[in-house]
Amino acid sequence: MQIPIKRAIESVPGGMMVVPLLVGALIATFFPGTPKYFGSFTGALFSGALTILAVFYVCMGASIDFRATPYIVKKGGTLLIVKIGIALILGLIFGQVLGEAPVAAGMFAGLSTLAVVASMNDTNGGLYMALMGQYGRPRDVGAYTVMSLESGPFLTMVTLGVAGLSAFPWQTLVGAILPLLVGMIIGNLDREMRAFLSRAIPVMIPFFAFALGAGLDLSKVWQAGLLGLAMGVAVVVLTGIPLFLADRLTGGTGVAGVAAASTAGNAAAVPAIVAAANPAYADAAGPATILVAACVVVTAILVPIVTAWTAKVVGRGADEAEAPDGEPAVAAPVRRA
Repeated sequence: MQIPIKRAIESVPGGMMVVPLLVGALIATFFPGTPKYFGSFTGALFSGALTILAVFYVCMGASIDFRATPYIVKKGGTLLIVKIGIALILGLIFGQVLGEAPVAAGMFAGLSTLAVVASMNDTNGGLYMALMGQYGRPRDVGAYTVMSLESGPFLTMVTLGVAGLSAFPWQTLVGAILPLLVGMIIGNLDREMRAFLSRAIPVMIPFFAFALGAGLDLSKVWQAGLLGLAMGVAVVVLTGIPLFLADRLTGGTGVAGVAAASTAGNAAAVPAIVAAANPAYADAAGPATILVAACVVVTAILVPIVTAWTAKVVGRGADEAEAPDGEPAVAAPVRRA
């Protein structure tokens, strides 16, 4: 007797990403002690997002042809500038209206310039790379090496007008890029290694998605209420549309732009760091942390669905046709979405 598990998962938009992610999030929300209770390999599976992502980087890097490097810089730089630009514009608008303090009462209670900028500024890199591994080209995945400059509080502080209070950790940047570069070197030196490592890319996606989901607490959405839900949707809409257009203008299908319209998990820590650097944001930090955490959860669920839909509408066949020689076509799963 055969049960069509794979077919059922792939019937959901972005299913190989969304379904494991939701399973992990549900366990983390309702049974948070599960990893500690079982420990060993089971516990490691819940907390191994970074390890799995590191292997994913190497395998994905092996599938990237060095001839695609100018494209990576152009695509990654464009998406980075657009994402930061949107956060800057919104920061200026909300800064003029609210200043540093949060809204004190009413349905928008807790909303602040800090919450808006922190939620818009930083793309969920793991989510982006996993989605591009399924719906895009390997060189689109590599674009995140440039977009990783968003990570951390630095650009948020710049946007808020407090630049200089935090130094950019170059070691972290190099560490984020190194596995991908190692994979690229291996894959370009040996085509057989490229083929060998590339086959692991789609296999890694559900495992990484589960580990990512295991770090999401769905109760944060409830705690933030409708405002948190609305902010998460706003991140996808307000950044997704300009990013989609920017991706199209740089020769892409728009899928990579939509996949970048999310909030990174580490963005939830940014409000507290900013408040520690500048006490003017102390009152806004607590509510902002809850709202940004809600954006992380909402965008992690919504972006894969929207990306899958976008790939189905505009991405079919285009990525395969443009892939350079020796670069595997990873857009095939679109046909089964």
